[in-house]
Amino acid sequence: QVQLVESGGGLVQAGGSLTLSCAASGRTFSSYAMGWFRQAPGKGREFVAAISATRYYADSVKGRFTVSRDNAKSTVYLQMNSLKPEDTAVYYCAARQGYIYYNSAPPQADFGSWGQGTQVTVSS
Repeated sequence: QVQLVESGGGLVQAGGSLTLSCAASGRTFSSYAMGWFRQAPGKGREFVAAISATRYYADSVKGRFTVSRDNAKSTVYLQMNSLKPEDTAVYYCAARQGYIYYNSAPPQADFGSWGQGTQVTVSS
């Protein structure tokens, strides 16, 4: 298992930008596929983006969010632009071993390691 710690959340106005970071422990970060999920108040946790051999995005964030990783820093990022109030949620990063060719949203159960989450609030 890998330990994950998210950071970078906060309060931003609609139309603004934030970049979330997720730092992983361990020396084999490059062998992990990484995902971002979010949970809005009163709703279930949903997929946002994943990165491994390919990148994949939820339709709701496609064109606005960008997932990237720096294997030398064992960190995955989520650049969020053109934020909307409906993006308000706790954002979680997750990890699973493997080199995955994503062409659809992965289920949460695929990921064995999760961070504690970071709050993103978008005001209108």
